[in-house]
Amino acid sequence: MHKEIVGTLLEKEEMLRVLIADDHDLLRDTLVLFLESGNGIKAEAVGTLDEAHKRIMVDEPYDLILLDYNMPGMNGLNGLSETLAMEGGQRVALISGEAKREIAEQALEAGAAGFVPKTLAAKSMINAVRFMAMGEQYAPVDFMTAVEDTPNNTLADKLSQRELEVLKGLTEGKSNKEIARDLDITEPTVKLHMKTLFRKVDATNRTQAAMIAREAGLF
Repeated sequence: MHKEIVGTLLEKEEMLRVLIADDHDLLRDTLVLFLESGNGIKAEAVGTLDEAHKRIMVDEPYDLILLDYNMPGMNGLNGLSETLAMEGGQRVALISGEAKREIAEQALEAGAAGFVPKTLAAKSMINAVRFMAMGEQYAPVDFMTAVEDTPNNTLADKLSQRELEVLKGLTEGKSNKEIARDLDITEPTVKLHMKTLFRKVDATNRTQAAMIAREAGLF
């Protein structure tokens, strides 16, 4: 009995501590379940960058902090830099479902422990977290070496990169506020881009613009 108790205590001491900060409740809860399913990982979760910073300041040190790139308060890579600069020297990685390879490269150059696409399989996600928590830098090879497709049609040629990004948000049914948050710009700026792209694609409203984009095979 004594040996069993000692063994249990040792296991608890060796468990990796991970803090997940993501504003999507379902994904956040799913990640916690994945990581804690007999993998020697204890995961905590919060919904904002501010909450993550508060937990880092008051909790026992974490082996790894996972920050959602598009979460409120991140302001691009600023949130990563701020978290890395906090006392404790914690290892911090980005997770994202939309960020491109360029963002991943910039994050790694800034000192991130890694970049994890949300499309990563559960087993690979667990392995990546353990890898980063143990001091290594991680980014999936297939993601970092993939050739990114860019729209190549007459409609796309009319629009700037930012206008294309706003139009993509429209086709996904996102509000101006959601598009602004995803692109880290203000709502007035989104409206300005919309006005311009409406004129360029000959649309009178957001629904028509989205339909034109879909019919053109843009997204």
